[in-house]
Amino acid sequence: MRRTVRAAARLMTGTGLAAALLLPTAAPAPAADGAKGQELPAMPSAFDPEAAEVTCTPASREKAKKRDWSRQRLDLDRLRRHGTGAGVTVALIDTGVDQGATGLDGRVTAQGEAGDDCVGHGTFLAGLIAGSGGGTPRLAGVAPGAEILALRGTDRRGRATPGLVAAALREATAARADVIMVAAALPDRDAELTRAVAAARRAGAVVVAAATPDPSGTGSDETPSRVYWPAAEPGVLSVAGMLPGGALPDGSPPTTGIDLAAPGAGVVSGGPRGDGHYLGGGASVAAAYAAGAAAVVRAAHPGEAPDAVVRRLTATAYPADIPQLDPYAAVTAVLDGPGAPRAADAAATPVTVRDTAAADRATGRAVLFVLTGTAGVLAVLWAAFALPRARARGWRPAGPGAADD
Repeated sequence: MRRTVRAAARLMTGTGLAAALLLPTAAPAPAADGAKGQELPAMPSAFDPEAAEVTCTPASREKAKKRDWSRQRLDLDRLRRHGTGAGVTVALIDTGVDQGATGLDGRVTAQGEAGDDCVGHGTFLAGLIAGSGGGTPRLAGVAPGAEILALRGTDRRGRATPGLVAAALREATAARADVIMVAAALPDRDAELTRAVAAARRAGAVVVAAATPDPSGTGSDETPSRVYWPAAEPGVLSVAGMLPGGALPDGSPPTTGIDLAAPGAGVVSGGPRGDGHYLGGGASVAAAYAAGAAAVVRAAHPGEAPDAVVRRLTATAYPADIPQLDPYAAVTAVLDGPGAPRAADAAATPVTVRDTAAADRATGRAVLFVLTGTAGVLAVLWAAFALPRARARGWRPAGPGAADD
């Protein structure tokens, strides 16, 4: 009896080891980590307003060794076969953009202070919107054919004010920018800013804004939810940053009314000095990706009104708690009326939805393997326990008068 039980235990152990060896090949791979393996300096969104002196962000001496997760997630290589945003102007309201930055040469218009990007954040975002990647094409932006109109919505330290943002919006409107991206997320509504946003929309611009300020690392679960401006203005596309798994980054200020989520952590781009790379994150980074997508959509569908462009971006987004930006689907989908993409159209390019069938089949096989193996082990253990007892009883049914060991 003891030998039989020991043999069964050895069999169970062997089966468990086999399952452990086979399950990793059957289960889907974990999500990529945007920052893993990327030893790059961080790109600040602003400097300490209390600092006595301002030292501009130095040139990075490091270059990214691989494409980050965000560009893979957005499927930019596939998107560019359908458009690059050529002929579209994106007004970027942030810390300014260096006109000679790597990958942006000849496609940036910046007047006065807007050409002096001491912080570097605006140039970083410009690379995500319209950068060519320079000598690193795999790090190109969403719309490498678009033009950038750089506008300063902050002081030299990166601190935004309603007056500066409103003035930049008016400049963008006067320049007839097709897409206007606002990196700032201000805590209070301002009448001048509200009027500037409304005027930009009436002039035909798609206005994209960060849903929240970039994470400061001081947020907590007790921080009350609130809205930020101009993202909360009517008709503005409000964008939040997400991690590879789809969740919001730690420290993100809670808010409501978010229209889209886009990659907003561990994202790689260039800066205003040198040809090195930086890591950045936050809602402003996600908004830059959405602005680039809007530029490609406007180039591919020049007859669509701004509200239709926003609807296209949201209707074709990947379904989630907060819909996730899918630029390829936004460009290629054929929309029916005011809502969802056309359900069935053999002549139309289908909307891209991430294909999880292979992972689902693998997971199903893994679960089936575990269940089958477990059932087999239980059967062996039952046989090892029950058969000797039945033999000892002469194969008679167990009962009060039956023999027992």
